[in-house]
Amino acid sequence: MKKILVPTDFSANARHAARVAAIIARETKARVTLLHVNTAIAYTPPLPDYSVPQAFDLEGYRENAAEALHALKKELSETEGFAEVPFESAVEEGFLHQAIRRIAEEDAVDLVVMGTKGATGAVEFFLGSNTEKVIRTAPCAVLAVPESTRAFHWKTVVVPSTLRPDQARVFEWLAEWQAYFLFDVWVLYLNDPLGLVNNHAIEKKAHEMTREAGLQRCSVLIGGNTFNEELAILEVAHERQADIIAMGTHQRQGLSHLLFGSLTEDMANHSDIPVLSIPLKK
Repeated sequence: MKKILVPTDFSANARHAARVAAIIARETKARVTLLHVNTAIAYTPPLPDYSVPQAFDLEGYRENAAEALHALKKELSETEGFAEVPFESAVEEGFLHQAIRRIAEEDAVDLVVMGTKGATGAVEFFLGSNTEKVIRTAPCAVLAVPESTRAFHWKTVVVPSTLRPDQARVFEWLAEWQAYFLFDVWVLYLNDPLGLVNNHAIEKKAHEMTREAGLQRCSVLIGGNTFNEELAILEVAHERQADIIAMGTHQRQGLSHLLFGSLTEDMANHSDIPVLSIPLKK
């Protein structure tokens, strides 16, 4: 873990996400880049050459954003425990998820940490949230921090998993993090997607995958059949007092996303527990 990217709109929720990123950076010796994206410009229709838009003083906007980022860096640096964390900042224009993807690719970012308020109803169906768009397009892991989350710890992680081969990437990613945070892992298996013959076979498969990944301190939870996997995951996470729900994502887009959706994105939208999404494709 070397580089963490934190998009911010300077709201209380975004500031909390920045503090979460600083906690992670402190333990992993990573550097944190605070990113502000002027998304309004992306939705502004093009104007004739002779027209001068009075609503957008881009230079003034950049200066104000740079000052706000400087103030946020100062606030974080002066927070107890964060003095040694290196903070950088950047101001961009455009769609948030596109800016994050570009910077994450160019700067080899390891983790995006962002606050989320989620999206529901028609807004979620037609437009989605910024968080789910970032999860769907980011080349790295994304930690979505709900606004209702205040204290942040990394002691217990619930990992919903199909136990299919591609899920090994989730276990490998978490195994690397156990070098910094000695957390317990609960692997949650729902609806028996592999059609395994009994609970013993399920536990054997889960322990094989976690052992091969080098993941330690693992236990297996076996849920029954449910039509609402999201609710079942949240119930287990609350029962185990999970600090994080970690899930793999296939990052489906276009028609594939419309037809099959993404349980990981739905969890990030609706969970009151931080959701860590890990891309399954390399």
